[in-house]
Amino acid sequence: MGLFGRKNSSTATLDTAAPVEVDPALAALSGTYTIDPAHSSIGFTVRHAMVTNVRGSFTDHEGTLTLDGSNPGASSASIDVKIASIDTGIADRDGHLRGGDFFDAEQFPVMSFRSTGAKELGGDKYRIIGDLTIKDVTRPLSIDLEFNGSATDPYGNQRIGFEGGAEILRSDWGLTWNAALETGGVMVSDKVKLTFDISAILSA
Repeated sequence: MGLFGRKNSSTATLDTAAPVEVDPALAALSGTYTIDPAHSSIGFTVRHAMVTNVRGSFTDHEGTLTLDGSNPGASSASIDVKIASIDTGIADRDGHLRGGDFFDAEQFPVMSFRSTGAKELGGDKYRIIGDLTIKDVTRPLSIDLEFNGSATDPYGNQRIGFEGGAEILRSDWGLTWNAALETGGVMVSDKVKLTFDISAILSA
């Protein structure tokens, strides 16, 4: 059964006006959750030199998830990511990514996502719709997520977990640097795969 416990098989959007029945145990998860950065990751994968993938992550991020079991369409997400925390495992490459050719972290230190809506895709799968801002460019982004469940940890914290991803074209946010290869093609692909593995703690 899905996060918000619909007892029919409808894949209507979460903000539908149709009446729904909510599993009380899952409705009890309603509240505001703070993302736990120590147990969450925001990563990316990009094709390099047309033949392999470079993977990295942003290690400094914060955000909140607000789940509303009685009105699921009102659920929301807000995430801020520090660009300077980018980590691909290679210091020189990370420095290039922080610089003016790519993110220009000194002038634009934060990448942010603000949700504007949500849809149920069936089962435990959802789509969060919102706006992604990079370098003062704001464009729509949809993130497909799967609800991994809830638990109370040994310290008494109520946790929820999600994982999922999205694909973007970095050029849509002004990240256009590239270099041509002698054999054809370019050094860095325009398409970037984003991955999210989120653990969040009930805070209110």
